[in-house]
Amino acid sequence: MFDADVASNRLGIELVSAGDGVAVARMRITADMVNGHRIAHGGFVFLLADTAFALACNSHGPATVAASGEITFVRPARQGDLLVARAVERTRYGRSGIYDVTVTRGDAEVIAEFRGHSRALRPTTDGSAPGEGSAERDRS
Repeated sequence: MFDADVASNRLGIELVSAGDGVAVARMRITADMVNGHRIAHGGFVFLLADTAFALACNSHGPATVAASGEITFVRPARQGDLLVARAVERTRYGRSGIYDVTVTRGDAEVIAEFRGHSRALRPTTDGSAPGEGSAERDRS
């Protein structure tokens, strides 16, 4: 899944590890990622956390997508910072799950806390890949 993630790969996000409901990803903040205050734009921090979340919730096998996600920014990140996102599964129930992601500067300061809710897609019967034309079916 990560190899096909064009957005994450183009931003330089690296997969450190993933498996059994946990994942670690990292990204260096570049000059193209800072806002007018010269700090990392929150959208990039969210994207890193969301990528770790996706890796963790897809580690079980069935294709899984985000149902929702929210983030709390704790400290600013700056150009040159290496951010590390650590995702951990809190619970899975039916086709749903809850995951927490902590984003840190290196291995130390907490930059942001993210919580994501996942939804596993239903297998298709028409031969298409999960998610192709099945969005309405998966809302139920």
